[in-house]
Amino acid sequence: MHRPLRPKQGAYSNLGSNRWALKPEIAVSQPFGRDQKWEFDAYANAEFYTGDTCYHGRKILRQQALRGFEGHISHSFTNSLWTSLDARHSFRGTTSVSGVNQNNAQQNFTLGSEVNVSLNSHNSLVFDFAKALVHQNSAAYTGFGAKYNYTWGKGYK
Repeated sequence: MHRPLRPKQGAYSNLGSNRWALKPEIAVSQPFGRDQKWEFDAYANAEFYTGDTCYHGRKILRQQALRGFEGHISHSFTNSLWTSLDARHSFRGTTSVSGVNQNNAQQNFTLGSEVNVSLNSHNSLVFDFAKALVHQNSAAYTGFGAKYNYTWGKGYK
């Protein structure tokens, strides 16, 4: 879930800054190969948005759900190092401004890769790369990322 942020008066902001988003997913995962070191994951999701009642002043921005599918093939090199190749497709998400349809359904296809390094049972570092190959009514991007994850509870073994 992403929470809205209120921009400062007169500041530029992105379309999602005054609304909430919720993205439920359902996934299946199947390990395979020698010693089960390979894994295939498939996801289906939909991102839902609340209305933005402060869009360009007093206009109201509404967006239909942005639906998507993802596929990942991963390989575990050790218990603490794995990598994946990723593909994502999302579509629809048409917007309307104060009831006027904008005819701007999205069509996105992204390829990427991720490397996960587990430092211990609670801490890991993730490095990723993604490139949008198809980007109709959405951002044309190539991105690199790094993040730190902390796992609560007993951790992952």
